Amino acid sequence: MKKDKTQYRYSYYRDGARCTTMADAKTLYNHHVRKQWQSIPGTRYRYKLLDVELNLASSSYEMPQWIPYRLLFVKGATADHAKTPGKHDWALFITTDTAMQASRILEIYALRWGIEVYFKESKRHLGLLKEQTSSFASHIASTHLAAIRFCMLVFAKQAGIGLRVSEVRDKLVEGLVNLSFAKQLWLLFRALIHHGLSGIKHQLGCSVEQIMEAIEVHINQFFVQALQLDHLTLQQEALDRSDQWNFIRF
Repeated sequence: MKKDKTQYRYSYYRDGARCTTMADAKTLYNHHVRKQWQSIPGTRYRYKLLDVELNLASSSYEMPQWIPYRLLFVKGATADHAKTPGKHDWALFITTDTAMQASRILEIYALRWGIEVYFKESKRHLGLLKEQTSSFASHIASTHLAAIRFCMLVFAKQAGIGLRVSEVRDKLVEGLVNLSFAKQLWLLFRALIHHGLSGIKHQLGCSVEQIMEAIEVHINQFFVQALQLDHLTLQQEALDRSDQWNFIRF
């Protein structure tokens, strides 16, 4: 979180007496954290935990609403080869769970990177909330569809298609571009065929539209079989899966 001027109420003991002070993060660091670092086992980082209270009242005219918080000050090394942490390189984390340990706070915060990647990928490439609609139901559907697309990319990544989600997406986009190019190429061929047939239509026994319709049917049948989407292939795959399932159950 930002090291702003938010005032925290911190209680501590000095010479056996309980003391309470109001201070911001930098003041707490200078007076109660610096030179009191503790090591996090297995890492190059040091930390210091402070249990404080924060007043959530929106104005001074309201009754104080003191809520307990735990502040985690973390100090890391300035470079991979550095043996000691930097003097001014420290970060601040805050949680409402005053029993949570420092290592657990950092583990949970590390999950934020995956969330950031998800929203960035969804907004830029997966069509999150890009539908031109204004209904709440369509927005919910858009959110779910973007999540499904992202899950499919993650599944493909785990299957070994790419090292990162972005690499998987780039490969899929490249395939879609090639498919789009093939479609455009067929439209060009279709226009040329239609133009050629129009030139000899007086020699044909039927209309150009009927011939083009027949060509379309044959082309579609070819692509359906090439992509193994015909009824016979799909039925055979269903039977094979059923046999495999029966074998597993047996």
